[in-house]
Amino acid sequence: MSKMNKIGLGGGCHWCTEAVFQSVEGVLKVEQGYIASEAPADTFSEAVIVHYLPKMTNLERLLEVHLHTHNSTSNHSFRDKYRSAVYFFSSEDEVEIRKILKKLQQQFKELLVTQVLAFNEFKASREQIQDYYRKNPDAPFCRRYIEPKLEVLDKISRKGRN
Repeated sequence: MSKMNKIGLGGGCHWCTEAVFQSVEGVLKVEQGYIASEAPADTFSEAVIVHYLPKMTNLERLLEVHLHTHNSTSNHSFRDKYRSAVYFFSSEDEVEIRKILKKLQQQFKELLVTQVLAFNEFKASREQIQDYYRKNPDAPFCRRYIEPKLEVLDKISRKGRN
């Protein structure tokens, strides 16, 4: 079995983030819930843990998808609940994430507000709301918020094949 890596991602609603990353080739599992880091980011914020096979998808692609499927350049008033962040599990990951974000910044006119934070603690969402999009694809929330993000993912995927 190939080595599996993991990364924590926070942006907008964790239902949206979960649905996007469940659709990425090479992602084997997405845990939806809340992640806390160290102070001052030690409060829980909606996020997911993405388990992926680096032979099938790389960290740069995952971060590119992440930055383009949530509002990664806006410090809006809900940033405590929806922290724009990448949570690392090792110091090697932290170095690589910072390098990749610097490179990906070129794809955006505004400055990225996405934080690079140490993973500290995870609380899973309650069972009823896990796999939200897969269970409720026709729900108004899914049509309004998740489907446009899946369209962005599709564009990124097509761009990567060219």
